[in-house]
Parts: sequence; C-alpha cells; structure tokens
Amino acid sequence: MKILLTTTSFQDTPGKHHDLLNAQNWDIDYLRGPVEESILLPIIHEYDGVICGDDKYTREVIKAGKEGKLKVLSKYGVGLDRIDLEAAKEFDVKVSNVPGINQVSVSEHVLALLFTFSKNIHLQYNSVQRGSWKRGIGSEIQGKTLGVIGLGAVGKELAKKASALGMKVLAFDIYKDQDFLNKYSEINFTSNIDDIYSECDVISLHLPHTRETDKLINDIVITKKLKKQPIIINTARGKLIDPIAMISGIKNKQIKGYLCDVLETEPILENEVLLGLENVIITPHVGSRTYENVENQGKIAVSNLLNLLK
Repeated sequence: MKILLTTTSFQDTPGKHHDLLNAQNWDIDYLRGPVEESILLPIIHEYDGVICGDDKYTREVIKAGKEGKLKVLSKYGVGLDRIDLEAAKEFDVKVSNVPGINQVSVSEHVLALLFTFSKNIHLQYNSVQRGSWKRGIGSEIQGKTLGVIGLGAVGKELAKKASALGMKVLAFDIYKDQDFLNKYSEINFTSNIDDIYSECDVISLHLPHTRETDKLINDIVITKKLKKQPIIINTARGKLIDPIAMISGIKNKQIKGYLCDVLETEPILENEVLLGLENVIITPHVGSRTYENVENQGKIAVSNLLNLLK
C-alpha cells in the first residue's frame, strides 16, 4: 500500500500515532498541507489512501485518483468541506473523519483568545518586552453573555466551560439537543440567530463552511443586527466571516474585536487584510494542536484508513 500523509499537526507532533502508522508497513510519502488541487492532480493516482488535513479534494482530483489506485481519504479532523463528497460517492472513494475529538482543545483555545484580548495580555506582553511598564485596563468575562452559534461538540464544551466561569450562555443551532439542554439547564437556547446578534457581548462561531454559512457574519449583520459591540471569535472556518465587513465593523466600533484561529486562505498570505490590526488576534489554526488531541486524533485517522483499506 502506498499512502500520502499531508497533515502537518500529525507530522510535527511526536506520539503513539506515529508508532501506529509506522507499524503498518506502508510505503508513506509526506507533503505539508494544506495541499491545493494543482499539486494533487499529477500525483494522487499513485496512492491507495491519504491521511489528509484541509487539502483541496475537488471532483477532478478524486476522479484522477480513482483512475489510479485511490481508495480512501481519511480526514485528520472533523470538517469535510474541502472534500467533494458527491464526487467521492460517484467514484467510490471512501471518506472518513474524526468527529467528536477536538472539543476540549478548541474550546480551551476560544477561552484563551477571549482572556488574552479581554486582559490585554498580547499588548502588555509586547510592551513589557520593550521595557515599558505602561499598564492598560482590562475587562472581566464573568457576567458577560456569550453567544454560541453552532451547538455541536465544540459548542457544547465551550458552553459548559463558559458557564462554569460565570458567563451567561445563549446558544443557537438549527437542531435543538433537548437532552443536553435538560442536563445543563443554565445554558439558554434560541432558535432565532438574531437573538445572538442582539443580546451577546461575545459571539463564538462553531459551524462548518457551507453555501448557507458562507460569510454568515457580513455587512448586514454587523451594521443592522449587532447591538452590544461584541467580541467575535472564530475557530471554525475563515469563510464564515466577510473580512472587509469585519474590518469596517471594528473601525466603526460596531465590533470590539475579532479573534480567530482560521483564515479564508491558509497559510496566511502576505497581503492578508486582517493582519496588523490592533483589535484583531490571529493564531495559525492551532486550536486543536495539543499533544493530547493530536495523538488521539492521529491514532483514529490511521485506524480509519486501515479499516477502510481492509
């Protein structure tokens, strides 16, 4: 079996996931993703399977793979929006992912971003490194209202953690998980997303990128629906927001800050429009990149590939 591994988190983090991979006696090639269509097209036919990150698996790539040896795409991670699932079904290429694995690490990252921004940690750290003792004034998160858009695994974990920290939590999802809400009665639920926009001091996005969610946070939402100058946090997908509208919203004080772990194009471009803005914090898609999570996620991704190849 010839296997392609492209996820950099898997490659860069030591752990038992490497032991499991190397024990399979596969012929393994490595690329550093996300890998675009132009790179995959001429090589994908050589591989029986791929352990992939956010590579671009278009219909053309999957078709070219099927004309060769390709049988399985094992996604290291949850989101499948970069894989043409209809094409995979058409050409009988099996696709797997690792659901319900990122919630602890990503929800912690959301809170890390929120604390950093609210307490001016990033600004104060840099000023002290320059020898300054100029002290800013931060804000508490206790008592603030957090809006969680997307009450899946990560959204639920964040809601529980935020509530334990003394935040009021209002969640929106197209599906109402009544069992979860019964268990955690302190978490409020709304079926109207506009309630999130009007009532929340902090809004955190936990949605896949689809046609329906593309640029969910846009000029209309920012100028017409936001009422409390919220902090917006995005650890899900860069295309959930309109960056130009976001910048305008910050400059016009309709948004207090934008904290993100994802961008529309990754890795970051030299001309990224969100770069260099004081009220924007960007981390390089590391929310799930903890030793514990990478090892667990990596082992499952290898096991999925192994089982589907069998």
